[in-house]
Formats: sequence, C-alpha cells, structure tokens
Amino acid sequence: MEEILDYLLKPFNIERKEAKEFSPLVLAYIGDAVYELIVRSILVSMGNRPVNKLNKDATSLVKAGAQSEIVKLISDKLSEEEYTVFKRGRNSSPHTMAKNASMTDYKYATGFEALIGFLYLDNRCERALELVKLGIDLYLNKNDIGVKI
Repeated sequence: MEEILDYLLKPFNIERKEAKEFSPLVLAYIGDAVYELIVRSILVSMGNRPVNKLNKDATSLVKAGAQSEIVKLISDKLSEEEYTVFKRGRNSSPHTMAKNASMTDYKYATGFEALIGFLYLDNRCERALELVKLGIDLYLNKNDIGVKI
C-alpha cells in the first residue's frame, strides 16, 4: 500500500528521506501542519457549520496549551522511540514563542508536533492518528471546551 507521503511526493519525483535525518524543529514544522489538517478534517467532516465556528473549535484543539496537555495525557502510551522524539522536540530551542502560551506549554507542544511530524515522515500515519485520537478523546473528556468529536 502506498503511504500518503509517498503518494504526495511521487508527482514531483522526490524520494522520501528518513525521518531520523530531520531536526526536531523541522519535524515540529511538518507535525504542526499534519496535526492541524487532522483536526480540520475531523471538524469539517462533522457537517457544514459557519467557518468562524470551525476555526474556533480547531483553535481550541491546536493551541499550544491544548497540545501540551494532550501529550502529557498520552505520554505513558508512547514507545521508547516516540518518547525520545518527543523529548528532542521539547528540548529544542525554538526561535519564537506562542503569543498565548507559557514557555513550558510551548515546548511541550513543540515536542508533540515533532512526534506527529516524525510519524508522518516515517510513513506511520496510522500510529499518528491513533495517538491524536487518544489524545483528543482524553483531552475533551477532561476539559469542557464545547467541542464534541
């Protein structure tokens, strides 16, 4: 079965590189986009709603504070390799900081994004989805933020 990344790169004649070759911040860069695409896809698939409502719901799940809490809720489900990737991302030195997040939340969110990016670039999308689903389910059960998935 052709994985999504291979499918996306094929028309451009680009071969996939090993996920381990990328810096933690590059992993977080792609992981941020992958996680947001997952969240937006879920919300849109739930039916037509005003775009401002979709954006509000998406933002509540993709903001640094939510990602930080999600990764803490799923950390005991991570393999040793996944936890190492998360720690590399968390311990990296980002050159920016989220406007509405503490430095701790921002670093944990960066680690979460690095993990999702690593799994995506390693063609382990099923595992990324499994962790995202578990994390969102646990997060929504713990917090009353008005988003129902």
